[in-house]
Amino acid sequence: MRRVFVDPQSPQRDAIREAAHWILNGAIVAVPTDTLYGLAVDPFRSDAVRRLFAVKGRPADRAVPLIAADAAQVTEQLAPLPPPAARLAQRFWPGPLTVLVAASAALAREVDGGTGTVGVRVPNHGVARAIAEACGRPITATSANISGEPATANPDDVERMLGDRIDLLIDTGPLAGGLPSTIVDVTSGEPRLVRAGAVGWDEIERCLHGLS
Repeated sequence: MRRVFVDPQSPQRDAIREAAHWILNGAIVAVPTDTLYGLAVDPFRSDAVRRLFAVKGRPADRAVPLIAADAAQVTEQLAPLPPPAARLAQRFWPGPLTVLVAASAALAREVDGGTGTVGVRVPNHGVARAIAEACGRPITATSANISGEPATANPDDVERMLGDRIDLLIDTGPLAGGLPSTIVDVTSGEPRLVRAGAVGWDEIERCLHGLS
């Protein structure tokens, strides 16, 4: 595994381009997000997604979350955001809110875990967004760990656990950690809380009802 140290305040363009090149060519790259380190592959490549599942030991029926550079990239590459999702995106992106949307037919079929939906968010971390932007598409961001092991905000833990299984680690130092992203299903009818997390449900409800 190659490890590249990146200044999160002023990321080196060469490092961002290198990460995107590896991802688009089927590699697995550990990247920072606003909460924990995640594993990035091209979700439109079945070979890369299958390798990601193998590396993590992840059950095939578990969908893989995505991150994007911005809401426009979600709309262009996945699907238009329904009005409630667009409202939430405007209020909480970049940030730790994941919305479930209908999975695009162009995605590798393994990404949605057979659910027909995929979770996506825009992280509040400039390096993560820059890598997605350089890729020209959303990328996966499942936690950088073996399934069943704790997720980590420390790049040293990523190397210890996965160094012989992945291709590249973009190291911006220890991350803030904290609660995972809140997941909201906006695919049908009334938005529904799927997983509690960093954004409180009361905040989400106020946003949906035009109160914030």
